[in-house]
Amino acid sequence: MRIAIFQTALIWQQPENNRNLIEKYLHTCKETFDLLILPEMFTTGFTMTPSEIAESMNGITIQWLKNLAREKKIAVTGSLIIKEQEQFYNRLVFIFPNGTLEWYDKRHLFSLAGEEKVYTKGREKRIIEYKGWKICPLICYDLRFPVFSRNIESYDLLIYVANWPKPRINAWNTLLKARAIENMVYTVGVNRIGNDANQLEYTGSSQVVDYLGNEILNAQENQGVFVVEIDKENMLETRKKLNFLNDRDVFELNF
Repeated sequence: MRIAIFQTALIWQQPENNRNLIEKYLHTCKETFDLLILPEMFTTGFTMTPSEIAESMNGITIQWLKNLAREKKIAVTGSLIIKEQEQFYNRLVFIFPNGTLEWYDKRHLFSLAGEEKVYTKGREKRIIEYKGWKICPLICYDLRFPVFSRNIESYDLLIYVANWPKPRINAWNTLLKARAIENMVYTVGVNRIGNDANQLEYTGSSQVVDYLGNEILNAQENQGVFVVEIDKENMLETRKKLNFLNDRDVFELNF
């Protein structure tokens, strides 16, 4: 499967301008791919004031994503602010090429920024199947909690979309490799660059890591679409040879 990660400087709380920016870069990308991964809150930046910019699951951005997926014949994923029944969610949506969708609500809300005071946390882990791959999609702060991402479902691809700032970028780089190694899966982290309205600086380091912790791609601080191909058969052969996942603990998550 060919994966495209889009690393960009987000325009603060301006959904239309961010959608236009994504379209601009996609039009200049000549490579083909099966899955496009966008950052966390890709329409707004990581904001704690969602009341005026939250959307519904029938809103403009969801319709835009469906049109994009159909037009490009790709799947698209990333998180945005969704309002449902007077509650706000940091919701990752996964749009299939035919326009159908699945979603995951961020489980671990970032208390350092007061995210848990504004957003409602997710209640379940989701595994999404696409082109023969079982995908586990997670969001930013989830990266710090290995039990939640533990590969008890034998999934094949782990995705983190994020707004992960420069002061803690070493943790981002280290934990992405750790999650890949311990779960024996390709692991993709898509971060942003630039500065936000809270004077936080983001330095990217969006990357793809293989099931042994080897870095396949690192976007560093560059803006654009970066494409990489991943091989499921090689991963499964390595799992079979090493048998590490056969020794994993069995447990249940309580939500």
